[in-house]
Amino acid sequence: MSPIALNENEVEFIAIRAQGAGGQNINKVSNAVHLRFDIAASSLPEEIKAKLLAMRDQRISSDGVVVIKAQKHRSLERNREDGLVRLRELIAAAAFVPTLRRATKPSRSSQRKRVDSKVKRGQVKLLRSRIDE
Repeated sequence: MSPIALNENEVEFIAIRAQGAGGQNINKVSNAVHLRFDIAASSLPEEIKAKLLAMRDQRISSDGVVVIKAQKHRSLERNREDGLVRLRELIAAAAFVPTLRRATKPSRSSQRKRVDSKVKRGQVKLLRSRIDE
């Protein structure tokens, strides 16, 4: 499947104050981003929208909005990119289609080889036992 194109105009970014310790530097470098993405209003294909809405992910609200909080980095731009990467990963996880397993059965010769090796192994173990007179 081709990679899903994400239109960045459909993503809303809100700059917020990051959590955690910061010391004297907190007023200058504590930049976090709330990324909001409305699944229903997006330009994604319908089957991917349905899979996203069906996912049991705490980042997806009940009204179908993905909210990602990015505060890993010190700069606002890097947190913005980090949030976009995480959103793309979420969409890619919804778009993933596992390959179907086709049931097969072992061939006659492989079955025969397996039984023969078991018999041979049993005979080796039998030879280790105590000899009765």
